[in-house]
Amino acid sequence: MKKTILIILAVSLLVCGATPQVAAQTLEVGATPRPHAEVLELIKPDLAEMGIDLKVIEFTDYVQPNLALAEGELDANYFQHIPYLEAFSQDHRLDLTYIAKVHIEPMGAYSEKLKSIDELKKGARIAIPNDSVNGGRALLLLAANELIELDPAAGITATLLDITSNPMDLKFNELEAAQLPRVLPDVELAIINGNYALEAGLAPLKDALFIEGSESPYVNVLAVRKADTAREDLAKLAEALLSEKVKDFLLEEYGGAVVPAF
Repeated sequence: MKKTILIILAVSLLVCGATPQVAAQTLEVGATPRPHAEVLELIKPDLAEMGIDLKVIEFTDYVQPNLALAEGELDANYFQHIPYLEAFSQDHRLDLTYIAKVHIEPMGAYSEKLKSIDELKKGARIAIPNDSVNGGRALLLLAANELIELDPAAGITATLLDITSNPMDLKFNELEAAQLPRVLPDVELAIINGNYALEAGLAPLKDALFIEGSESPYVNVLAVRKADTAREDLAKLAEALLSEKVKDFLLEEYGGAVVPAF
């Protein structure tokens, strides 16, 4: 009899007792290490308070994060600017978009051989990214500093074929963006994306011979599948990324090399 009563009490406690804890919802987000993954790590505690377990998946290239997102292996990614996202999505027929504009990483020109751009000589070797968007961005930066002239019709996707004037007979090497810091000993100048410059220990505002201004249209975004734009968990992630906490972190941690876009 006593045993039966104990069983009844135990069942009653399970049914009428404290509300069971709901497991945290997991979000898997792809990112390149710096600054993107660092920013995501910063907001992990904030998302945990919202019931979201943020898992940061690091990538070291610009191709796999979008493919993984499109295939459903990621919930979102944070590593790229708008022109690259749009061009990549079109080229690979992916239904991707963005839900938050977070920051700008000014692209800069770096050298281990030159202390000033005035030292650049005829026939110098220039390394630029080999993807269409960042390659065009690099050429626009060179044109803005009057080292070359481009066909105005080329726009942001200018290629080497769009160079209309090259008075210094500059020689161009097109390489994967992540490899550019490694070739600095072999070229006179390398045009490097901000995140890869930071990962290589370069200080863009200090080390770049010239750099993009804050008016750059290349805003880094939180990318998602178009079908997921209304997801509540992704909206919370976007909210955390666009917080004052992130803005202060970007300004203090990177000294102007990463500029908030909100």
